[in-house]
Amino acid sequence: MLRLNKFLATNLGVSRREADNLISAGKVLVNNKPAELGARIEDNDNVVIDGKKIASVSLIYVALNKPAGYVCSRKRQGDTPTMYELLPEKYQSLKSVGRLDKDSSGLILLTNDGDFAFQMTHPKFIKTKIYEAHIDRELEPLHQQMIADFGVQLPDGRSQLGLEKLDDTRTFWRITMSEGRNRQIRRTFEALGYKVTALHRTNFGRYGLSGLESGQFTEVPKVN
Repeated sequence: MLRLNKFLATNLGVSRREADNLISAGKVLVNNKPAELGARIEDNDNVVIDGKKIASVSLIYVALNKPAGYVCSRKRQGDTPTMYELLPEKYQSLKSVGRLDKDSSGLILLTNDGDFAFQMTHPKFIKTKIYEAHIDRELEPLHQQMIADFGVQLPDGRSQLGLEKLDDTRTFWRITMSEGRNRQIRRTFEALGYKVTALHRTNFGRYGLSGLESGQFTEVPKVN
């Protein structure tokens, strides 16, 4: 037997919490009866939401090397293209696992597995992310220490990032973090008077770009 909320998360591309909300709202019927929280179902049970039968779907996981200049939303923002324009039709319904802003590039995961997306992005599941960043001038040693050892206070809380120098100019850095606040890396440097001129994500949890060129994508196995 399978938990109903996991079945819904898997086949609707939502989190288990969102699935529980659907059940609590009375929108889910199992064999023509309102479902209850914590319910389990058999393979041959009939699950319906708002009159539509929910069938099992194949789970898909895609890694995309997003170029800078593309947004992660489904709809264009003015003339700015969306990353979905880089993907074939069979992947158009997949949801992104987290986001990268328009000016950032690198690894984006997409899936129809809501439970997987939740586990990759919720703060209670610590997932390390690695970026390569160029800044507009040399990072002063004091500022490096502030970012890496003490953290920089931002309006939404303290931001502490792992830093590793990638060249002798002190303008190219590898950044390691486990949080995912909006534009956190850019805002951290801006708070100290620097501008991030290029930001590229190379790793997300146990996933990496694995040789993908800019704009390329590939299906990947599920790893936790």
